[in-house]
Amino acid sequence: MAPVLDLPLNVGQIDDVQELKKGRKTKIPIRFVRDVAERPMLAATPSPLLSSIPVIDLKKLMSGNKEEFHLEILKLSASCEEWGFFQVINHAIEVDLLEKIEKMAMEFFMLPVEEKQKYPMAPGTVQGYGQAFVFSEDQKLDWCNMFALGLVPHSIRNPKLWPTNPPMFSETVETYSKEIRKLCKTLLRFIALSLRLNANVFEEMFRESVQAIRMNYYPTCPRPDLVLGLSPHSDGSALTVLQQGKGNTVGLHILKDGTWVPVQPVKNALVINIGDTIEVLTNGRYKSSEHRAITHKEKDRLSIVTFYAPSYEVEIGPMQEMIDESNPCKYRRYNHGEYSRHYVTNKLEGKKTLEFAKIPPKKS
Repeated sequence: MAPVLDLPLNVGQIDDVQELKKGRKTKIPIRFVRDVAERPMLAATPSPLLSSIPVIDLKKLMSGNKEEFHLEILKLSASCEEWGFFQVINHAIEVDLLEKIEKMAMEFFMLPVEEKQKYPMAPGTVQGYGQAFVFSEDQKLDWCNMFALGLVPHSIRNPKLWPTNPPMFSETVETYSKEIRKLCKTLLRFIALSLRLNANVFEEMFRESVQAIRMNYYPTCPRPDLVLGLSPHSDGSALTVLQQGKGNTVGLHILKDGTWVPVQPVKNALVINIGDTIEVLTNGRYKSSEHRAITHKEKDRLSIVTFYAPSYEVEIGPMQEMIDESNPCKYRRYNHGEYSRHYVTNKLEGKKTLEFAKIPPKKS
């Protein structure tokens, strides 16, 4: 079963941000207003790093000539090592399917709130409609509505949370998720090759990989300088695949060398980020990156996120090939289900959840 918190929680009132927007109020409820140090600095001019997020051409890895493959695999390695993020193009997922899942997601979020609340995200859980990672009544909230579903294995699914409206929603999610699953398997093969490992090492290790989908809707906000769309965090997955809505404003930020770098959407590309699991397996060579989402005063934003991770039964720890005298073991071995439970039962707070796996430095 999917990890959940089984203690009763008092999370207080969680306002639906779309309903707040309908009220046309200019004053932001205090639970959404961030402390000064957490507020986004919204630059008037784009960052010079805006176009620097690496773009990987999957076609060159799949069917390019020897030189194209070599250059692209080096670029993939550098992307995972230096950024923990890249955008992938020529990924072979039909544009029609990308547009269809986006249409389904938007139709769901545009339903009356009473309809969406038939699929509630209960406190301490991460499936359904609402806000995840909220554990107390004084915790700051994100300016975002979420809808999340467990996909694979079937034991993590909650059939009561799969909507019948809009029509074709569930069927579209199934089709889309199968294509994303194929993409994750393909990317992990090339990530393994970029580490000079057997191409199938991750697939064999992960067994029946866990997969979940989450749709995030960020309505316009009268004071985007005071709120966050999604709190800073790294992902507990092995890989995360992000589809940004067509025509989206820039909303995803990556923390790179102490600076928040906005990610400019590339047409029909998917954003890939390395999760904590790959950081642990590579003993820190490939790093999961802290990221966040911001809001916009005049344009709403949609993202569709897939999380791909090992089976809950798998034991995770640095691979022997990633450990030597100059790079000693930095993480302990642990059960992935145990880490998943730890991850989903803590609020999003940078890379704090990864402390769970780190070996404390030896005292001199």
